[in-house]
Amino acid sequence: MKDRMIVRVSADSLAVACGADGVAAEFQKAGHEVQRVSSWGMHWLEPLVEIDVEGFGPVTLDDVAGILNGDKGLSIGKIDEHPFIARQTRLTFARAGKTRPLSLKDYEATGGWRGLQKARELAPETILEQVTASGLRGRGGAGFPAGIKWKTVAAAPCTEKYIVCNADEGDSGTFADRMVMEGDPFQLIEGMAIAGLAVGAGKGFIYLRSEYPHAIQTMRAAIEASREIVAPFTLEVRVGAGAYVCGEETSLLNSLEGKRGEVRAKPPLPAIAGLFGLPTVVNNVLTLAAVPHIIADGPEKYAGLGLGRSRGTMPVQLAGNIKYGGLFEAGFGMSLRELVEDIGGSTASGRPIKAVQVGGPLGAYIPLDQFDIPFDYETYAGAGALIGHGGIVVFDDTADMARLARFAMHFCAEESCGKCTPCRIGAVRGREIMDRIIAGNGRKTGPVEHLPQMHNARPEDRSHVDEIALLTDLCHTMKYGSLCALGGFTPYPVMSALRYWPEDFGLTRELLEGAPA
Repeated sequence: MKDRMIVRVSADSLAVACGADGVAAEFQKAGHEVQRVSSWGMHWLEPLVEIDVEGFGPVTLDDVAGILNGDKGLSIGKIDEHPFIARQTRLTFARAGKTRPLSLKDYEATGGWRGLQKARELAPETILEQVTASGLRGRGGAGFPAGIKWKTVAAAPCTEKYIVCNADEGDSGTFADRMVMEGDPFQLIEGMAIAGLAVGAGKGFIYLRSEYPHAIQTMRAAIEASREIVAPFTLEVRVGAGAYVCGEETSLLNSLEGKRGEVRAKPPLPAIAGLFGLPTVVNNVLTLAAVPHIIADGPEKYAGLGLGRSRGTMPVQLAGNIKYGGLFEAGFGMSLRELVEDIGGSTASGRPIKAVQVGGPLGAYIPLDQFDIPFDYETYAGAGALIGHGGIVVFDDTADMARLARFAMHFCAEESCGKCTPCRIGAVRGREIMDRIIAGNGRKTGPVEHLPQMHNARPEDRSHVDEIALLTDLCHTMKYGSLCALGGFTPYPVMSALRYWPEDFGLTRELLEGAPA
């Protein structure tokens, strides 16, 4: 190879955890220029090294000398042409793997700030119309149209308003927010500044989880570096204390105000009375990061991607027991079969897939016979599932779905803010019921019946199927009686596990017939 080369090594925290810092130092010792760049998102290849557009990975310290001597054993060819990258439609992650996270020069050279410059030439009403016309929906969970939320804040009769970025990425199997903040922080800043212009907000807050130290450091440095560019809009990073419930927007606002992270009753909506009682836009990282592309290139281009009412792209995160884990950005409409089996390469263990969980720890478990439904908000809602933040966690046939269902109740019991009874008490009772079911308490052979008298029965007197009827009844109460999505969505993994894998609960499918939905 050449005497002195530019060697690119990811600075992403996943790559660092896999040894990227040591690999980078080894190339530097050999006299080469090392650039720490964002991650391409091919996590199974980290640390991934790029030399003259050729990728090598996963690279260890022992591999460096061989690569420098021309060994092609770890070569994956030109990274842009790798099937995992070539099949994607990258907007939010268009710079991934190509730019240095804190280089203003790199950001500007790849189209950075074009959206903000154009927004400054537009009337606020025009920005709002373009965001609405793009079909952009919140990428944090419910998929609420961003344009409608922004218009509500803009119309609020108040001179002081806020933009709040929900960067409390707590769902299992998700890492897209972290990758944006660690790899392309100026994109998020630009999106927030455009939002400020649209609704009349002069200040923004990024609420970032404490478990992301690299993202915290990078975002603070990026805010300082771009302060003059986005002025008079100002930004500040606030760090959460690790509560999952603070991913819910009103709990997040309470935490930002220095209060206990506890869910607020609605109304009023945060768009009317949010942070410090003032009109507030609350969007997550992926939503705000999409805005510069919409304004720079026009809403039609963004709206031209996707399916039905799910427009644009979704950065899907492939995790769990999967061969090719990483980030795959594409327009809505791909099937789970394509994403998990074709692109993800099926399980890392080599065993058959049993289930995937989409949408975090409170998302439904999806069986193989539903793998052909398109990745779309409405389709998933119709199937009793959630897209959420786009995380997909894969399980092979050794997974015990009853124990996974128990984890959902345990998780809710641990993370509940305690404000509403269905969540606070229901999750604890749900965990107790699951413990009795898993213990195989009193297997019964008759049909499942939803018996009123079971509520007064002693736990030790209840039959196995009566416990499942009680669990079903409890899930119904939590789903419709909880104040927020933490308690309201906990039944999704529990009931989907019971519906599709009754044998893991000690039932046959015939016995399950007649159980309440």
